[in-house]
Amino acid sequence: MVAMTRTLYLFCSAAPPVFDVARVIEDAQARGWDVCLGLTPTAARWVEPSLEGLAVLTGHPVRYDYQAPGEPDVWPRADVVLFAPATFHSINEWALGLTGTFVVGVMAEGIGKGIPLVAVPCVNAAYVQHPQFDRSVEILRGAGVTVLYGEGGFVPNEPGGQGRPDAYPWALALEAVDIAWRAKADQS
Repeated sequence: MVAMTRTLYLFCSAAPPVFDVARVIEDAQARGWDVCLGLTPTAARWVEPSLEGLAVLTGHPVRYDYQAPGEPDVWPRADVVLFAPATFHSINEWALGLTGTFVVGVMAEGIGKGIPLVAVPCVNAAYVQHPQFDRSVEILRGAGVTVLYGEGGFVPNEPGGQGRPDAYPWALALEAVDIAWRAKADQS
């Protein structure tokens, strides 16, 4: 295994690709990342039977809620944050600055802190017809976020549970994380 010197926050919303998160953590670790896993509250409920094992796998507590004021941070500082899968709700919440969940709050703050941020939506073709979605993607891209959406990224699924979780572009997401980290390191 590669020595871990870089910290990746991997954040997931409640979408079917979240069930592959253990494999993705292992893939990121093989690339040399120390992974901290954060989940939206619904995603945490979805993978609840695996939370303890995921904490063991990462070596860090899995977080899905804000810590109380004055509590010490249990994670090292992030070098890059990957938000994948990011649902319609989470993308719009983040772009609008609505920080009601831990994951979206960290992502919103990450823009201001200059942390490299990568997002991969997971939405169906009906949701993306809503005019706010394209606006939200453009707002995030305009703020410097790498959003892998459309050609060369995530292509929307058909509505009605016709998703293709096995086709979710996890490999592209991890490659984008590596690229974002290298670009930030080159600026230092």
